[in-house]
Amino acid sequence: MARLQFKKVTVQYPIYSGRSMSLRNQILRLGTGGKIEAEAGHINLVTALKDISIDLRDGDTVGLVGHNGAGKTTLLRAMAGIYTPIAGEVVREGSLATVFEIGAGMDPEHSGYENIIRMGLMMGMTAAEARSKIADIEDFTELGDFLQLPVRTYSSGMTMRLMFAVATSVQPEILLIDEMFGTGDAAFQEKARARMKALINSTKIFVFASHSHELLREYCKRIFRLEHGALHEISIDTLVLGAA
Repeated sequence: MARLQFKKVTVQYPIYSGRSMSLRNQILRLGTGGKIEAEAGHINLVTALKDISIDLRDGDTVGLVGHNGAGKTTLLRAMAGIYTPIAGEVVREGSLATVFEIGAGMDPEHSGYENIIRMGLMMGMTAAEARSKIADIEDFTELGDFLQLPVRTYSSGMTMRLMFAVATSVQPEILLIDEMFGTGDAAFQEKARARMKALINSTKIFVFASHSHELLREYCKRIFRLEHGALHEISIDTLVLGAA
């Protein structure tokens, strides 16, 4: 059984700046998300999430909506344990993986094979687990002998194929995704979409932040909207009507 629970979670982070940067310019840079709580010297504290409570269990497929800067990525990172709350409690039960740090650990001077291991380790795999993914990644990327060459010799499309294949090579109980992304030509994008859908269907809890109402309707049964660090569940019918 998997579970992902927030109990009145608040996340803040500091914005460091010199006196030459006005408070107004910082607000513009942050967009309309979060709330600047206080200023102490050259530091402003931004409250990205405020008193968030949510309880997700087996079978929950959740979509996150909100304008740019509303806190969707911050919420996903807090769910993943990347951001630590200043208040509240986060409960995680079950293996967890993310598809929003795509390419973390990649070194362009190393070969494709070496980068499979590097990125796998960054994702929390053991070296043996990362090596066990190689055959699947070889097949999926269709990169052939290029996997023996330094990644700096790859085209951007080839690099994305490799990063996507490694990022989706895990089978977690809890899966967090921050936006979908295009990968290569139309034929490969269809292949990538099928791989992603299979990954989503194999998870117990799925959380997906996106601006695409079409994808949210396709993958999610519950929809939550983030506004200025506050979280509210909304009807999926409202999303269908384009009002979210």
